[in-house]
Amino acid sequence: MAATLVAVVAGSWFGYQQLAGPNCSGRIELSVATAPEIAPAVRAAADQWVSDGAAVGGTCIAVNVSSAEPVEVAAAVASKHGATLAGVGQASGTAVTPDVWVPDSSTWLVRLKSGGASAFAPANGASIARSPVVVALPEPVASRIGWPDKELRWSDLLTQVTASKPLRAGIVEPTQDAAGLSGLLSLTAAASSAGESGSPKAQEAMVGALRALATNRSSLRQDLLARFPRSSDPTAIANGLGAAALSEEDVIAYNSTKPPIRLAALYLQPPPISLDYPFAVLPGIEPTKASAARVLFEVLRTPAFKDRLAAQALRAPDGNWGRGFQAPTGAPSPANGGERQVPPLGQGGAADLDPGAISTATTTWSVATQSGRMLCVIDVSGSMKKPVATANGASREQVTVAAASQGLGLFDDSWSIGLWTFSTNLQGSQDWSELVGIKPLSSNRGALQRGLASIKPSSGNTGLYDTTLAAYKKVQQDWEPGKVNSIVLFTDGKNEDDDGISQKALLEQLNKLKDDEQPVQVIIIGIGTEVNRAELESITKVTGGGAFVTTDPSKIGEIFLRAIALRPPAPR
Repeated sequence: MAATLVAVVAGSWFGYQQLAGPNCSGRIELSVATAPEIAPAVRAAADQWVSDGAAVGGTCIAVNVSSAEPVEVAAAVASKHGATLAGVGQASGTAVTPDVWVPDSSTWLVRLKSGGASAFAPANGASIARSPVVVALPEPVASRIGWPDKELRWSDLLTQVTASKPLRAGIVEPTQDAAGLSGLLSLTAAASSAGESGSPKAQEAMVGALRALATNRSSLRQDLLARFPRSSDPTAIANGLGAAALSEEDVIAYNSTKPPIRLAALYLQPPPISLDYPFAVLPGIEPTKASAARVLFEVLRTPAFKDRLAAQALRAPDGNWGRGFQAPTGAPSPANGGERQVPPLGQGGAADLDPGAISTATTTWSVATQSGRMLCVIDVSGSMKKPVATANGASREQVTVAAASQGLGLFDDSWSIGLWTFSTNLQGSQDWSELVGIKPLSSNRGALQRGLASIKPSSGNTGLYDTTLAAYKKVQQDWEPGKVNSIVLFTDGKNEDDDGISQKALLEQLNKLKDDEQPVQVIIIGIGTEVNRAELESITKVTGGGAFVTTDPSKIGEIFLRAIALRPPAPR
């Protein structure tokens, strides 16, 4: 074991010496994009390395370290690799992916992979720093709930934010901010424990928590921090922001400005996912740059770099901190054996995270906190009677209706939703039937619940084309500005209406009807093995939106949420 350790250390030092040799010709630039708070530490270490003579294979290495918000780099990487991330907009036209990316959290790497970037496989990805995610409260507010002596849990916070006189909690958009996402994951986990997972009680608790956070959400961290009370006046404290999931570094930086009311950092149990600053060498860079990146990573894991991190209010990857670190009151430290420990994130970084939990949290948040206008169209052809083996024998129709009913609970009253069913010849020669018109949920929720409960399969076939065209015209007819106007259509088959419109004619009509100033998104969810993905995609390529196909109908609920969450922002 000792011999192996010596060999590894000697190999690392030999590699460092090779790159630092003074005799080199030519020059190559390694581009490194980092989260803003760690950029000064990485830049200083890289500059020192370069001044010491960084080179590889006879070529000098220059390192360009830029500060970049993780969401902006994620958008650029997603665009390059064909991924779609809930709540993340399009990359700017000038966005360029770096050779090395140090976002604030491995959750970005997980989201890119699970969002469709199948070829996205960064080299390395190990952590170079750490900042625990905390709940920040004004100190007078924190004192009232037992800080710093009482150990508090996420369930305690859930109780506070959903009480009749709630604590005013806020969040940075969790689809765009890793600390916000970490807090959201912990809070929704606490809500799920309010009852069996998926039970009405658990969903009610989760939706209540999401709505409470959404009331004071912000797309910018600095904007959220500015909402904390700026005066010791009791009225200012009562009216200011009362709690927000932020990083430990955020709290230290905020308090360093000597505000009138300092923030307390609450390290709630169970510990949320920490910000772990992975060193991700992006795929496709040339070998010389990859070699340089490997040694730069070694430089960023030295004891000297730990002190550079401390100057930026960041910890080393193991949770310890360097000289000069000003820990918040009550901060746990592995360096102090008698204090509570910060459980390690895990050696694997992204490998320790649950892609399913992250995807569910981001999509549920997007659905529960946005507003829209939607026509839900459900297939009631005879094939929807087929039992689903993975759903205890429930029929395809029952599984689909259950997913739609559960999704309905996530939409707030600002949504406008209507309900149709379709097959063939449902009303005379007409393939579709309107059960509930498109109206605000504030007056329509009960009618929709009754409409969903009444749905039964028919003995007809699948009149997909006629129904799609009629639904498109209906949603376009009363198009509403400021919202995403959409159709969500569930089907388990391909078009089987010989008396209806042809595929060619449907696409021609949709092309004529399409209006870029008043877009109507069409989302089609195909269920089972009889659907034709190419048929569905031919429609959504014209209208915008997307086609989602699952061979396992029991997965329809999560696909429904993902489909809604991935819709583009509403027109302004």
